[in-house]
Amino acid sequence: AHARGVAMLTGHKAGLAIAEYTPLQIKQTLTGYGKADKKQIQEMVRLNLGLSQAPKPDDCADALAAAITHAAMTRPSVV
Repeated sequence: AHARGVAMLTGHKAGLAIAEYTPLQIKQTLTGYGKADKKQIQEMVRLNLGLSQAPKPDDCADALAAAITHAAMTRPSVV
């Protein structure tokens, strides 16, 4: 919690926009299912990024899942 707070404060002081996503939002974005397990998220990260294997350690896959979610949430809508 402390490291997260420091990271958010540092970003804010640098004038960066801060975005937060719940685990449910990330799971729904990557799998379409809000109760997906870690293995499902890791596999979707692997597929989305065209990797030969899921990123390790698990925290790396979680961070990439959040980044993919952010890209999906901030992408302009196509009409």
